[in-house]
Amino acid sequence: MVQDLERDLRAKLSGRLPGLAAQLALSPRPRYGWKPGYLPPDCRTAAGLLLVYPAADSPHVVLTVRASELPHHAGQVSLPGGAVERGETIEEAALREAEEEVGIRPAAVRVLGRLSPLHIPVSGFALHAVVGVTDGRPPLRPEPGEVERILEVPVDTFRDASLLGRFTREYRGRPYEVPFFGLGPDRLWGATAMVLSEFLWLLGIRLDPWGDGGDGGGAG
Repeated sequence: MVQDLERDLRAKLSGRLPGLAAQLALSPRPRYGWKPGYLPPDCRTAAGLLLVYPAADSPHVVLTVRASELPHHAGQVSLPGGAVERGETIEEAALREAEEEVGIRPAAVRVLGRLSPLHIPVSGFALHAVVGVTDGRPPLRPEPGEVERILEVPVDTFRDASLLGRFTREYRGRPYEVPFFGLGPDRLWGATAMVLSEFLWLLGIRLDPWGDGGDGGGAG
């Protein structure tokens, strides 16, 4: 099953990506300080690994719950990832960070391609998600101080629209509404949800917490 998915993803990642349309579907409204589709020239580059692997006869993805003491996005659900260092490619950075954070061996991963980059105003990064696959479930271990827990999520979980919801947050005293996907006690939202939304669109899974196809998003 993962072999078929690998061929399908490799072909789709080499073509035209859904990009902004898919990202907007899981974007907060309004998303203050964010210009849809724009990457500021001074933003830093970050890489994340979106790993697909077989477990219990179905494809899964690896997500992390970030440690509570981290300076940015503490406690949030995220892809394994971090800043791209001088002299390394985005793919090399995604694999290095995944090994450091959750123990995935780079040599075991076949890189299929990248999703559309996404600017994250609160941290000043542009996130580049790298999609990869492994032939089996990789040994996983959370890195203390960086990862509180590891989430192994069946891809089919995201077909359950009843797990979609919205909540309200504030940014500098201004309220905004945030769509999320419930993963047990955890909520997948923000930049990671927007990136994952594009990945799921490639698989024919279109998350729509707004009931309008995600077309009403934008910056504030």
